[in-house]
Amino acid sequence: MENIKTSKAQNFFRILLGIFMITAAIGHFTFQRTDFQAQVPNWVPVNKDLVVILSGIVEIILGLSMIFLTKYKVHAGIALALFYVLVFPGNIAQYLNGTDAFGLDTDQARLMRLFFQPVLFFLALWSTNALAFISKKIKGL
Repeated sequence: MENIKTSKAQNFFRILLGIFMITAAIGHFTFQRTDFQAQVPNWVPVNKDLVVILSGIVEIILGLSMIFLTKYKVHAGIALALFYVLVFPGNIAQYLNGTDAFGLDTDQARLMRLFFQPVLFFLALWSTNALAFISKKIKGL
């Protein structure tokens, strides 16, 4: 894959997202484990703690990839954006079920969080130049 040049701002946000993901992963294994379990929708047919552990492992991999695998940053950005899509049902379930977690103890706070996920999705694609890569591929079709 060709290396598309990124700006300093893009690199800053790419690294920031990587740190955010690693920090979230640490929370999965330690001090926020119960909060992350509350995010797992009731319809998921797997033990909630197992889902939290496995998603934490994925978050560490994605976070490290965002920071260190600069040669594959487009791939990392696409993978992180897909991860944000896959965990979004947990945010919706938290809102619909009125589940308190992460200090979100009102319907308004839980609803506001839903609008933050698309921002993360966009930042994952923009900061890694995955948006430019995808656009270029679509134009080439």
